[in-house]
This record gives sequence, C-alpha cells and structure tokens, in this order.
Amino acid sequence: MGRLTTHVLDAAHGCPGNGIRVRLYQVDGEQLELLVTAVTNSDGRCDVPLLEGEHYRSGVYQLHFAGGDYYRARGTPMTTPAFLDEIVLRFGIDAAQEHYHVPLLLSPYSYSTYRGS
Repeated sequence: MGRLTTHVLDAAHGCPGNGIRVRLYQVDGEQLELLVTAVTNSDGRCDVPLLEGEHYRSGVYQLHFAGGDYYRARGTPMTTPAFLDEIVLRFGIDAAQEHYHVPLLLSPYSYSTYRGS
C-alpha cells in the first residue's frame, strides 16, 4: 500500500520544524478539496501518513505549511506582511509508486523541497 509523508526542517535554527500546521488538498481543476490537517511533531514529521491505503490515489495535490505562524511563535523577527507566510507546494502523485515523501526545508526568507525517499 502506498503512502504520502512529509517532514519539515527549520534551516534558520538547524532543527526540526515542530508544531507546524500542515494541510493537504487534492486539486481538481481550479478547485481544492481539503483532505487532511495535521501538525508536525517534535521531529518535524506528521505522526501518521497524510495519505495511505484506499485514499492514496494518483492525482495533483497541494501541501500548505503555516511557516509564518511557526516563526512568529518562535519569536523570530518577521516583516509585515511576512515574506513567506503560507508555503504552498503543488505536486503530482503516480499511485503506482509506493511512497512519496515531500520534505520542506524552511527559513523566514526561503524554502526548498524535493521528492525524498
């Protein structure tokens, strides 16, 4: 059975991004359907896969990460409005693949992502 997971690393502080709200949407044309809301744990990961089993299907998805809220809660100085507040990653899943892992390396002024393993 396939699954989708994520992991957030705080590049500005050199630690896992814990307590970050993550929302997963399925994209259908211009419509977004909210599938899952989660919060990262002390390791920067969600406690369970965001998609798995019968819910793991081919399609286009978006992950929304509340990075601005995370940095404000840490007391990190931020501009108003924040340069990066909500980070949105749009990606496709081919359900023939067993595992998609989408890590996010985050700072108040940059981010990067890749398909992990």
